[in-house]
Amino acid sequence: MINVGIAGASGYTGVELVKLISNHPKAKLCAVTSNSYNGKSLTDIFPSMRGFENLICEELDIKSLSKKVDVMFLALPHKVSMKHVPTLLEHKVKVVDLSADYRFTDAKAYESAYQEHTSKHLLKESVYGLSEIYRDQIKVSNLVGNPGCYPTSILLPLLPLLKEGLIRHDGIISDSKSGVSGAGRSLSISSHFCEVNESFNAYKVGNHRHTPEINEILSIHSQQKVDITFVPHLLPLTRGMLSTIYVQVNENVNEDEIRKIFDSYYSNEPFVRILDKNMYPAISHVKGTNCCDIGFHFDEKTKQIIIVSAIDNLLKGAAGQAVQNMNILFGLNDETGLDSIQGPL
Repeated sequence: MINVGIAGASGYTGVELVKLISNHPKAKLCAVTSNSYNGKSLTDIFPSMRGFENLICEELDIKSLSKKVDVMFLALPHKVSMKHVPTLLEHKVKVVDLSADYRFTDAKAYESAYQEHTSKHLLKESVYGLSEIYRDQIKVSNLVGNPGCYPTSILLPLLPLLKEGLIRHDGIISDSKSGVSGAGRSLSISSHFCEVNESFNAYKVGNHRHTPEINEILSIHSQQKVDITFVPHLLPLTRGMLSTIYVQVNENVNEDEIRKIFDSYYSNEPFVRILDKNMYPAISHVKGTNCCDIGFHFDEKTKQIIIVSAIDNLLKGAAGQAVQNMNILFGLNDETGLDSIQGPL
């Protein structure tokens, strides 16, 4: 049995982790922390959990936690995780960090979007937690930087095509939309019901923090510098994410080759579903699952691929992928504890 701790359990991602671990057949939830609700029961914060999980939120005391847990999920704000990760690793606790602090290999790329990194040496040890692409590296790691939700929806469809030389590395555009839970549980005018309901808007155009993360991973796999045009939008939905990606193919590439590459990468992956021709993802089809659905259209005239991907931003975009990474870290099948099926409504 894997003994698990969750830091930041009172946030949207944190409570998704609590639910997943509470129902995981090979894991036991041993500790939860929350600065905002220290000393309170999880059921006081989330009444829907009454009778299912009675843990009390405690302080993030590494020395105490290290005696209880084998792995810590850090559902903490960016810049906070790096304060705790070095000590957790020193105490032989594996870490899946859901902030951006350990997603980068290049400290300068991180610092351009966030702040000065205080444990740069660990960037060489951390593994980017895009499970289907980095599985072999995750297996032997102690520190996983869980990807952002937007990057997950963009990188899963793009990386196979880029790595196999089917698409151009320049001129990539992603028009992406997210539900409001992507902004977290903290209060903000822009996420109030009256601001979001019956509205739709782009935000942080040209300066979203996920852009350097996406660019770094794309550049590594294409072996040349990639600068994606990424435009995020806010949907009047609680959860879910859909990205529409536009990319030019290289000379003589056809639709059959594109599908063969997708199939070769993902046909045996339980959480990536490549849709049939003329079928495209919908947020409602992935909500409540750890799946990424991918559909595409190949335009013969323009030699452009239009790719549409959809995920649940709180699951495949955060907590679900984090548990998938924990499974890999401890030698379990990816789908252990994640094999629920979303109903039609």
